[in-house]
Amino acid sequence: MGKPYFAHPTAVIDGETADNGFCDPNIGEGTRIWHFCHVTAGARIGPRCNLGQNVYVGGAAVLGEGCKVQNNVSLYDGVELEDFVFCGPSTVFTNLSKPLPRAAIRRHESYQRTRVRRNASIGAGAVIVCGHELGEACFVAAGAVVTRDVPAHALVAGNPAKQVGWVCECGGRLPLVLPPASGLETCIEPGCGRRYRLLDGRPEEVP
Repeated sequence: MGKPYFAHPTAVIDGETADNGFCDPNIGEGTRIWHFCHVTAGARIGPRCNLGQNVYVGGAAVLGEGCKVQNNVSLYDGVELEDFVFCGPSTVFTNLSKPLPRAAIRRHESYQRTRVRRNASIGAGAVIVCGHELGEACFVAAGAVVTRDVPAHALVAGNPAKQVGWVCECGGRLPLVLPPASGLETCIEPGCGRRYRLLDGRPEEVP
């Protein structure tokens, strides 16, 4: 019986053994793992994920269903991606900031958690400082440096990252800046049509 997932011959999957048919039970069905990836023992990867070239997944990292992790991304211990998260090429996650890391001092017990909520997207080269949460369907612009929590549906950019707008579930921009006269705004992406209103300062989709 073959693996339920695909791994390129150059990928290293710790925990694959003859006893389990060279299959890691923590990797979901339909996941694709490409050239020179390294998935360490204990990592949990959901179904139908895609790991691009040279991706590293730590043993305490978690990926939900349908995540897409592009080339040259390291998901260290403490990083958790919920379903359908997109990480652009060379996204950088950290896992220790307090206390500051020192090569001569072992601080594995001090790793901080970073959670990326469902359907969030992170642009190429962005840096996510550990200990923060990226809200559902948010968008982190390429090259941004995230040093605080990102609200759901927020578009953030810059160093340090600041909110510059709102984004729809589909990824289109939302014109929500101030409460509109009608109370509702529609996604500007052609063919989307989702409508939102600001509730307690954050977008809420209206059926």
